[in-house]
Amino acid sequence: MTTSMTTPVALPFPFTALVGQAALQQALLLAAIDLALGGVLVSGPRGTAKSTAARALAELLPEGRFVTLPLGASEERLTGTLDIESALRDASVRFSPGLLAQAHGGVLYVDEVNLLPDALVDLLLDAAASGVNSVERDGISHSHDARFVLIGTMNPEEGELRPQLIDRFGLMVALDSGFDVALRQRIVRTRLAFDADPHAFRAQCDGEQRTLRERVQCARDAIATLAWSDEVHERVSALCVAAQVDGVRADLTMLRAARALAAFEAADAVTVAHVDRVAESVLCHRRRDGGVSVEARASNERLDAADAKPQGERADRGHAAQLSDPSTPDDADPGHTNHASHAQSDWGYLPPEPVGTTQVKGVIPLHPKKR
Repeated sequence: MTTSMTTPVALPFPFTALVGQAALQQALLLAAIDLALGGVLVSGPRGTAKSTAARALAELLPEGRFVTLPLGASEERLTGTLDIESALRDASVRFSPGLLAQAHGGVLYVDEVNLLPDALVDLLLDAAASGVNSVERDGISHSHDARFVLIGTMNPEEGELRPQLIDRFGLMVALDSGFDVALRQRIVRTRLAFDADPHAFRAQCDGEQRTLRERVQCARDAIATLAWSDEVHERVSALCVAAQVDGVRADLTMLRAARALAAFEAADAVTVAHVDRVAESVLCHRRRDGGVSVEARASNERLDAADAKPQGERADRGHAAQLSDPSTPDDADPGHTNHASHAQSDWGYLPPEPVGTTQVKGVIPLHPKKR
């Protein structure tokens, strides 16, 4: 009796069946509609469906390609190589395509992008933003189209990207493990149903998948016909100023993302509502305000200004705070220091302490005489 064993084919999870990932789904769809957005950075702990969503998006694109960039890939593996010997021998350029060429029309997925060398990340982002990959070697160059959706994922526990690189990702979504009991049950039930019979599960989602694929293509065709008003532009500028972002890359990205969302919803024009719905994914990795409200920031500025006063004024202010502190006992020793009020008034200040001296016998000459 013989038993035949077959390797099961790994089918991607349907994009429309993702549960509890509305923000991630929106960001991925916007990046698929307008490739000039520069890709999506997905940050989150393990097991939050980052790679599942990336693979699912590829099925919605015309080519349906899904290319993975391994961490150990070289620059030539990414961009491709030129055969210089053939160019010198018969004046013809032979180009060996890399991963950027293979991903054209699909998704280029980079897991743990924060662990890649900065040079490779630069090349990735350049190609994703321009849609062109250029390879040069010994005075010979070759360029080809490289339009793809760049999706980079990272686990914050394993380190961050440099600010100069993270800012170049168009959109970012920060995922969490999810602590809602009902939502976790829905996610697990859905995944178990898919694992039990992937073909039947995908068949149930086939209609929604087909409709979504058509919507993405229609949105791609419509973005060039949509424009934004001065009101929309003013809202974008106000949000970026409030977030204290560097440069105007966030403004440009937010306008593009709002336009892509309007095209996806078949709207006649870009509205302020579209801007508000894409703002978080644009500002998530760019804001410098740390999510602090205007009132709290103003309070911090007043404390900083007071702390910058001369030492005598800071001491008076610290003494006044101590007297007004209800936790200070009425019979406290006048020389006793209230650490709570002192910490509020003189952050990091240490009183001078005497330092002992030790007598050293003899002097060691800097340049001893030679004998």
